[in-house]
Amino acid sequence: MLIQDLYQLYLQYPSVQTDTRKLTKGNFFFALKGPNFNANGFALKALEAGAAYAVIDEVIDSDDERLILVEDVLATLQALAKYHRQQYRIPFIAITGSNGKTTSKELIYAVLSSHFKTYTTQGNLNNHIGVPLTILNVKPDAEMAVIEMGANHQKEIESYCKYTLPTHGVITNCGKAHLEGFGGIEGVRKGKGELYDYLSANDGTAFIYADYDYLQTMSAAVKQIVKYGTTEGLVQGNIISNEPYLQVGISAGLASIHSIQTQLVGDYNLPNILCAAVIGKYFSVPEEKIKSAIENYAPSNSRSQLLQLGTNTFILDAYNANPTSMKAAIDNFAKLSATKKILMLGSMMELGAESIEEHKNLVKLIKQYPWHTVVLVGGDFAKIDHGFIFFPDSTAAQRWFQQQAFADTHFLIKGSRSMRMEKILE
Repeated sequence: MLIQDLYQLYLQYPSVQTDTRKLTKGNFFFALKGPNFNANGFALKALEAGAAYAVIDEVIDSDDERLILVEDVLATLQALAKYHRQQYRIPFIAITGSNGKTTSKELIYAVLSSHFKTYTTQGNLNNHIGVPLTILNVKPDAEMAVIEMGANHQKEIESYCKYTLPTHGVITNCGKAHLEGFGGIEGVRKGKGELYDYLSANDGTAFIYADYDYLQTMSAAVKQIVKYGTTEGLVQGNIISNEPYLQVGISAGLASIHSIQTQLVGDYNLPNILCAAVIGKYFSVPEEKIKSAIENYAPSNSRSQLLQLGTNTFILDAYNANPTSMKAAIDNFAKLSATKKILMLGSMMELGAESIEEHKNLVKLIKQYPWHTVVLVGGDFAKIDHGFIFFPDSTAAQRWFQQQAFADTHFLIKGSRSMRMEKILE
């Protein structure tokens, strides 16, 4: 079946699903398969549950005309997403980076959706399946689309650009994340820089945080650049306060806004806030809406959340971790004016050959500050000498935590996703 013909069916049933457990009547089911699953075997079940059609790439013993056999279901899903994307003449803003991309995406969405009908990536659906699903969720009334792109190896961002066709792009930063897949920090910059490569080749616009010299170098070939930062750019701002929430002073670009009081913890969120502000300014969102949208955004899903439980204060930043984000979180936590601080840190994953060294570097950083207690959990922390309390997993750390009687204490809880450090507070 040609993509054009498949698209006509999609227009009749414009709700795509890849999981039979979440399927509702009228969904267009795509039977994806991977190393640990093969949804072809669930195609008939999907139709029985009310799916309008099921796209498969393995022959099934059935004459049901609602089964659509293709060569590759994933490739077909991505091609359908590209065809859908090509129907729009609106800004598609792609965002990637080692740290802060989801927070930036949420802030940008908050700002743009205050003035335009905007669609964006839901949750963390930023991979080879999530990106096309996000595009296919863009409805005819769309005026803006914000697409988050995650990556852990070369050519991944390039592949997303082929069907997202971004008109604008943001790289939040390039840090020590997914070093195993990218092959070191230069590999990270090369991989993330594939977004700039696409924008350069297709007359797109890049929003650049001017404080990071390497982003300016990486984006040199992009003809249309909009800068933001602390001392340079269309919108400029600096930190006024970070106790405990970040307050940002605006020094240029937003005439009617002198400061923005956020609900975000951590000075490392300054670039994310300025990014949302500059994109709002660039697309002529009224300044009062920019300010209100940023101030009303409250983080969730264990991303820089500030929680008050009894007399104790928790910074829960357990969605992910890498050497760059760990250092930023620890340095920020050390600056807070609290008398009793406890670190509870989970191991960092996907660092490859550099993992042991990066965990050793993290221990050196920790020892530069005076903490009440330090608790390390799992992974390569087990393989190095550190002299701190250690538990093999977050369940054991949770048991220890529940046996204590902490009061008037500040905690930073952070770790890679697989460490499930949020379990400590469950």
